[in-house]
Amino acid sequence: MLALNMNFMTPLFSDWVVEFHTTYFKLGVAIALGYLGLGVGVLFIQPTALKLGKVFVYNIGTVIAIVTCIFGSQSSNIGYFHAFRILAGFAASPVDTLVEISANDLFFQHERSTAFSSLILALYGGTDLGPVAAGYIADSMHWSWCFYILIIIHGCMLVFQVFYMEETTFRRSKNEEEQLEHEILAQIKSHETAKSGESPEYKVQDKIEVVIESKPDDAEQEKLTYWQKHKLYHTEQNDTRSWSCIFVRPMYLATFPAIVWSGMIYGFQMFWLSLTVNTQSEIFSGAPYNFSVNNVGLTTLGLFVGSVIGMFYGGPFVDWFAIKMAKRNNGIMEPEHRLHTMLVPTILNAGGILAYGLGAYYGSHWAIPVVLGLGLMGFAMSSSGAICLVYAVECYEQLASESLVLILFIRNMIGMGFSFAISPWIAAQGMMKTTFTMFALSVVVNASYLFMIWKGKAIRRWSRARYEKVTVPTYGDIFRRKRREIIEGL
Repeated sequence: MLALNMNFMTPLFSDWVVEFHTTYFKLGVAIALGYLGLGVGVLFIQPTALKLGKVFVYNIGTVIAIVTCIFGSQSSNIGYFHAFRILAGFAASPVDTLVEISANDLFFQHERSTAFSSLILALYGGTDLGPVAAGYIADSMHWSWCFYILIIIHGCMLVFQVFYMEETTFRRSKNEEEQLEHEILAQIKSHETAKSGESPEYKVQDKIEVVIESKPDDAEQEKLTYWQKHKLYHTEQNDTRSWSCIFVRPMYLATFPAIVWSGMIYGFQMFWLSLTVNTQSEIFSGAPYNFSVNNVGLTTLGLFVGSVIGMFYGGPFVDWFAIKMAKRNNGIMEPEHRLHTMLVPTILNAGGILAYGLGAYYGSHWAIPVVLGLGLMGFAMSSSGAICLVYAVECYEQLASESLVLILFIRNMIGMGFSFAISPWIAAQGMMKTTFTMFALSVVVNASYLFMIWKGKAIRRWSRARYEKVTVPTYGDIFRRKRREIIEGL
């Protein structure tokens, strides 16, 4: 719903150009400001959630969404809409970072692509289906009712969250997980040694068995009451590090090529999304299509159908493919195994851009840019986003939450930059040249997965020393270090 709150307004642009006495370029600036609010928000949301609980952050996000919808419903000029977009982006930031972190905690390694692709489908679902509903509402009533209905929905969500949502933050000891990992690696190595003949007298079991002794907690935990479970904020399981330490840690990951590459690939998917958001109303409300507001909204169904199909490819299929590759690799799953599946999104992404841009330029039948163009782009955006997110998490698993924050920040900043540029770009070069430029850009950027397949493992080895350094939980707490130096100096 918060993703819908960000992008439902696409079919309303043609009405707002007249009513607000503005231009499509200024509306594109509003889209860019939404990405700015979203990108800045993800930096602040994670440390706040780790200190005060995820429920607190979700509730705050919903409250801000209600306020932004009230504000947006009263818009009378483009300035109001710009302010709405910044706040709407910030309000949506909890679902853009905390849900991914929860998915990484809840699912096994061979299930992550399915979990992440389902999440991305939910986000794109709000982005794609919101304009469909907004078009019908604006045609039958008035565009302000899009905001009123969202206020009602968010209000119901807030009541549900306050009275039914429970805190899931729980601090777990990593000792058992590390022991399990060391046991498995030790047995794999001894098994390989025995097979190579280095230690023939040592018989190794083919089946790896690991037994972890769980120690019962002596302190009997008291059952929480209903009101204890549903407090506005929770600090019992909070992160003991300072807020500033948690805030700054993702920035240290900017030196890890795999994470930056994943952020770039995911960010360029926002290129194509921004292309559709910024141009749909202008293309389909004018000649030769002359669509009504509700029909402009219906064009996003092409993106949604493509995203659904892409979810099954980028999720269950990629998980299945990774398991198959692991079996061929003596049971060892490597992050680069998943990258082989980027071939299909790379081809379809380029084809979708050509179908959408050239179809609109030549005034082809609406099915060319909508069904073929948006459908192929939706498939590529949904599947490639899940692939690159899971790749980054598996490369540096102990820095998963920090990696996701940095990737999402990079993604939103790329989306912001492109939203600023797309309208002047098309005005300067025309739709045809812009389409061919974006086609070439998509091929070069998406095909860079070939380099990561080739050198990804070597890059991970190269960054191992820094990885082990950054995984220390207190790494990056510069303020505490300075305080300690001051105290020691006294």
